[in-house]
Amino acid sequence: MSTSETTAFVRLRVEMVLQITDPDALTGTALESIAADFTASGPAADESAEERTHAEETVREDGAEALASLIDPFDLVAQVPGVELAQASWSSETIDYDPDAEDWTAGEDGDEAYYGIEDNQTGDEEGGGATVR
Repeated sequence: MSTSETTAFVRLRVEMVLQITDPDALTGTALESIAADFTASGPAADESAEERTHAEETVREDGAEALASLIDPFDLVAQVPGVELAQASWSSETIDYDPDAEDWTAGEDGDEAYYGIEDNQTGDEEGGGATVR
């Protein structure tokens, strides 16, 4: 079989730094999304009220978590012809960002190390919103 006849899996790495310009709008949208997910027809309809409360508290406390709850990698590739999302995970974290800083680097091809700010000095070792679909 030639490579054109077999299924190919591709890992697409995307690194973005976003500036939250309206935290209230971001949090409000995340809370609306959570409410929709926990309705009778939403994807989390079978989840408990405790899980909904936890999700709401999380997005209220952290803009990075609110953002992660709204980002869906499926939406990024849904309109791309000839591809199907096999697996996705994502996370977000608040960072100290200076695009002119010397430590802003991108990893090299095949480098499994973190791509981006080498040391964000936030003490936050854990990203949020990781999901596999």
